[in-house]
Amino acid sequence: MLRAGMPEGRLLKATLIQAAAFSLFLAVAPSAAAPLAPSEIVPVKSRQIENFKIGSDQKLFGKLEFIGGIEMSSSNALLGAISSIRFRPDRKSFLAIMDTGHWVEGEIERDQKGRLAGTSDLTVTSMIDANGRSEQVKERMDCEGVALRDGAVLASYEGLHRVDVYPDPGFAQSGPIATLPIVIPPTSLRRNRGLETIAVAPQDGPLAGGAVVVSELSFDTNGHLLAAVLDGPRKGIFGVVQKAPFAVTDGAFLPNGDLLILERRFSFAEGIGMQIRRLKGDDIKPGAVVDGEILLNADMGYQIDNMEGLDVVVEPGGDIRLILVSDDNHSILERNLMLEFRLVE
Repeated sequence: MLRAGMPEGRLLKATLIQAAAFSLFLAVAPSAAAPLAPSEIVPVKSRQIENFKIGSDQKLFGKLEFIGGIEMSSSNALLGAISSIRFRPDRKSFLAIMDTGHWVEGEIERDQKGRLAGTSDLTVTSMIDANGRSEQVKERMDCEGVALRDGAVLASYEGLHRVDVYPDPGFAQSGPIATLPIVIPPTSLRRNRGLETIAVAPQDGPLAGGAVVVSELSFDTNGHLLAAVLDGPRKGIFGVVQKAPFAVTDGAFLPNGDLLILERRFSFAEGIGMQIRRLKGDDIKPGAVVDGEILLNADMGYQIDNMEGLDVVVEPGGDIRLILVSDDNHSILERNLMLEFRLVE
């Protein structure tokens, strides 16, 4: 039973535990049996990318060292539209989401030199909404961000702006067990430029495990990108300086609590571009406006595409890897890429 006066963190945790228990009860109750969400195995062929800069064997780009990459293709047209990715503690298994409302599960494969060589066949499952419906139209299930925390998967949506909480394990065959208040007034978020990024801060960092959202191109009254810490000691709205013409597409925290954000640009005159910016965790607090160092900036002279997903993976020896994925929008003109860099401190 929930009691009045409980601290906010304990109240949220208790709510999630009760919701998860109720969801589990429904899952095992014979009278509540429901059809499984549609799932499909998607075979993947991969081509290794050895050089990041086209026509050059350069490996070091500022503070990032290019480790390798792959270009993925499939005979199954379902492959594509990947908007965010998160790796499990084994550093091999991953969970990604498609902005068409699908979960993607798979594992990366490496060659003898430790470089990305391919992925396993992917398991793609239609996401289930709060009403138990799957295979929804994009406007209702436009999932753009995913994060992992304490036995839960957090998914951020634009269009119908929200952050839904799914059980982990069990997310693929469950509807959301809770919804986190997004703090930002939904009317301030643009329809197709909303909650593009969700990331969970380290528990021992300045945000104490708080979940953070950053909008793609929704602005406060001062022209800064709307962002918020959804829970924890620094809960509240803050702003991120926009680096026009870039738009934020994903983000992930470093072990020290700094937030990396992935940004992309597009114009018919200049084509596509991407950059990675580092925001100091100490600077993120209610009412603040944050900016940071640009770690990488790349244009069409590099092996990039519509880069939308970023995760941070820490190796056993302490090396910090950044893994990026692109969203091909199910277009023959775009590619499904996965790129890996090492952060050189």
